[in-house]
Amino acid sequence: MSGNADNYEAAVKTSSSETVATFSERKGVMAKVQHALHVTPALVPLFVLVASIVIFGLLLGSKFFSPFALTLILQQVQIVGIVAAAQSLVILTAGIDLSVGAIAVLSSVIMGQFTFRYGLPVEVAVAAGLIFGTLIGSINGWLIAVMKLPPFIVTLGMWQIVLAANFLYSQNATIRSQDIEAQAPLLQFLGTTFKIGADVDGRGGATFTYGVIAMVLIFAILSYVLSQTAWGRHVYAVGDDPEAAQLSGVNVKATLISVYAVTGFICAIAGWALIGRIGSVSPTSGQLLNIESITAVVIGGISLFGGRGSIMGPLFGALIVGVFTLGLRLAGADAQWTFLLIGTLIIGAVAVDQWIRKVSA
Repeated sequence: MSGNADNYEAAVKTSSSETVATFSERKGVMAKVQHALHVTPALVPLFVLVASIVIFGLLLGSKFFSPFALTLILQQVQIVGIVAAAQSLVILTAGIDLSVGAIAVLSSVIMGQFTFRYGLPVEVAVAAGLIFGTLIGSINGWLIAVMKLPPFIVTLGMWQIVLAANFLYSQNATIRSQDIEAQAPLLQFLGTTFKIGADVDGRGGATFTYGVIAMVLIFAILSYVLSQTAWGRHVYAVGDDPEAAQLSGVNVKATLISVYAVTGFICAIAGWALIGRIGSVSPTSGQLLNIESITAVVIGGISLFGGRGSIMGPLFGALIVGVFTLGLRLAGADAQWTFLLIGTLIIGAVAVDQWIRKVSA
């Protein structure tokens, strides 16, 4: 009996040890995954982007998986991508900017009106649009940083003000593409296309626009600035804990104002690219840029609570939307499926962010 009891006890201990080892191994794997996502939040949207390209490529073949189709996605998301880069800076500080789309459109209207109404050189008109965008962003930052007003309320109000100013100033008139092409082609510069890998007749190959190049450059510059400069570290610090950042010597007010100013400047670039994309200067364009930019940022893994996320994530997020939109269109699916899948991705991205924060705590 004693031998049987010893054997039973030994078996129980062995079983318990194996269970503990298995649990520890599982915990270790999940901890590694969580740590990887915490350190590099852009891994999730990058994986989703690659997986979606592969799936649509297998389903649609060369109709989707071709240089022309893949670069068409870049052309379609260039405006949203640029605005998403601007929105990312604000969200990293735990804020939000609902006026980004209106700033982009007003900047484009200013560029067009300064050229055609006042007869100024196109270069001066473009510079004026960039300055106005920066100024509006600076006002947002001052109201938030100095006056201590909530970012949501400030930018909601600024969205309405800029939207109204846009229609009043432009008199709801559109500057036609033909007039721009004849008199001020520089306004359409970012919409100019060029090919890489085309044959001697200009057929085939990948088609890019200078707007796509501008989008990639903006993300590359912001990636460097946020990771390699003191200003970038201050942006993350303010988003993570503004009071602790202030105590550690960070000028929180100046950082916030500069973030919103840079956001306005980038939105003005998006406005310039918008002229090139649609060919004309229209006060009614870009109505959904606010929502689309936030969508790209959230899918891209930047936390809405601020202080965490990779600037490259929103680029992947914008491309994911572009891949789903083009892929489902080529597959002949109803457009509503795009909204369904994007909505699912948004909720999933927020859930992953909450999980990472909970496990990290």
